[in-house]
Amino acid sequence: MEPLSFQEYICSLDPATLPRILRICSGVYFQGSVYEISGNECCLSTGDLLKVMAVVLQKVVCEDTETGQTTELPPTFKGECGCPAPARTPWVPSSPGRPSRPPWAQPHCPTGLFQPAPAWGPYQTLQGHFPEGGRQQGLTLHQALGRWDRRLQPLLCPAVGPHALLLRPVYEVHAAMHLRRDVVKIPSTLEVDVEDVTEEAQHIHFARPLLLSEVLGMEDVLPAQAEILEGPAGPAVFKSAWVLRLQRGQQLRLHGRSRTWRVLASAPGSGRHFLLSSAYQGRFRLRPRQFTGVQELAAGLQPGQRLRVVVTQDCEGRGDDVPPLGVGDRLEPRGLQGNGPSTRLLCHRHGEEEEEGRELLLPLDLGGGFVEETCDSKKYGLAELLERQALPCEVRVVAPDPGLERDALGALPALRLEARLNQPFLVGSFCQEPQEGFEIPPRWLDFSLLLSEGPVRPPAPCTRRSRVEELTEAFYYQLLAQLPGSAAPPPPRPPKPAQAGTGPGGRRPSAPGPPPVSARPAPPLPPLPASPRLSTPRQHRRRGPPRDAGTESNSAEHDYETVDDNIQKTIRKMQAIFPF
Repeated sequence: MEPLSFQEYICSLDPATLPRILRICSGVYFQGSVYEISGNECCLSTGDLLKVMAVVLQKVVCEDTETGQTTELPPTFKGECGCPAPARTPWVPSSPGRPSRPPWAQPHCPTGLFQPAPAWGPYQTLQGHFPEGGRQQGLTLHQALGRWDRRLQPLLCPAVGPHALLLRPVYEVHAAMHLRRDVVKIPSTLEVDVEDVTEEAQHIHFARPLLLSEVLGMEDVLPAQAEILEGPAGPAVFKSAWVLRLQRGQQLRLHGRSRTWRVLASAPGSGRHFLLSSAYQGRFRLRPRQFTGVQELAAGLQPGQRLRVVVTQDCEGRGDDVPPLGVGDRLEPRGLQGNGPSTRLLCHRHGEEEEEGRELLLPLDLGGGFVEETCDSKKYGLAELLERQALPCEVRVVAPDPGLERDALGALPALRLEARLNQPFLVGSFCQEPQEGFEIPPRWLDFSLLLSEGPVRPPAPCTRRSRVEELTEAFYYQLLAQLPGSAAPPPPRPPKPAQAGTGPGGRRPSAPGPPPVSARPAPPLPPLPASPRLSTPRQHRRRGPPRDAGTESNSAEHDYETVDDNIQKTIRKMQAIFPF
């Protein structure tokens, strides 16, 4: 078919024939012009294909053929003019000359519907024939639009105006485009030309990009091969090298959903944070727990397990009820007693002998320091450790994972296990390295990709996977804050950079004022007299000027002799006081 304007094609389209495939020919949006549709940026280029899925009437613009004024009608327009209904007068059906129905029982204004206008100018009458009785009853708005034959045709509707009207419907076209995730909603008034290529384009597949989080719920399509269309957006999650390779154009193999769970961990004092897989094969040993205050000590009690601690910080007592605690005292918390502000922790303080001791009731707001007294030297796997010990707890890796080339946890002196996470992961690998696997959390690290068409060869199994991932500091605190019942501390605030003209901490230096009394400088001392230059004995014997000097020279000679004598006297006094 020959190209038509988008408006003409949509107005003449039979909805029963959908879907239809259109090719963009030309128009205002030519050669890749970008425009905005329903808040989304879209691009139409000559030759692009549209798959029309649905057409929805938005409004009808009625143009008065004489005045040129326009009126917009909603799709729900019923054609009622709003004239008052006839009054309900007494009516006798058997009276001669009366109609078979009362006036108030009939439509009070049939002129609210559309009627064909007489031949006017270049316009012709409405194409087709009205339905039986339609010329007398009129057409609804949708019936009038259903007889569109690509030409504007005048109609009459007293509910809209007294003159002939030209109806211009505006539709919203729902279409699919290649590599577009969502259905595009295009107004039919878009100034482009299109042609229908449905018959010759039956084999064309409109590829729809997916998010990795969507693939997570499509296990029936896995394993599959995919191409990354847009890499992950937002702040970084992992510090691993494979995350940096998730870029546009990268080919991936998606093997399936991971069945492992994770444990959030951190290294105290180092600022490093990790995510451990349940497949981690390293061995752990429990470290003694440390408690700051009696309240933390009470929170460390677990049903069915004994807890013994040693006092590591002196604590002052509170009268006769609470005796002081000293470094080295051995306590065994037993449980809480009382309610409200009077709640106390019952502890047994052991004496030098096992049978000796004393029961103490410690208030929860009492400070101090305590360390757990334990003799457990057993090595645990990760799953066995979580069955025995509640989280959080501190451990040390005593045997690194033999399946990892470099286990970053083995070099850490301590590791704090925070919480167990059941976040879903997908097992993936790069097509160039199918055996080097990694596990991606789609809800944390999402990106768009395109699944390949057709069957995919069974991928090679991943023999090595990442079992330990180091987290960025920002994501660690974000994740810690999302844990149920967690009061995550805020991340450390970086130092504020000093601006030009500011001192340390961003404060501007104040104007110089009078110094304090203690800082005022002392008055300057009088200048010291110039120290005489010591002369050698040979220089002392050279007295007087040459023989040809005049009177002025004789006076100078006398001055030199006087100074020289004074110097010699000073030297002799110093020798007498300080013998050399």
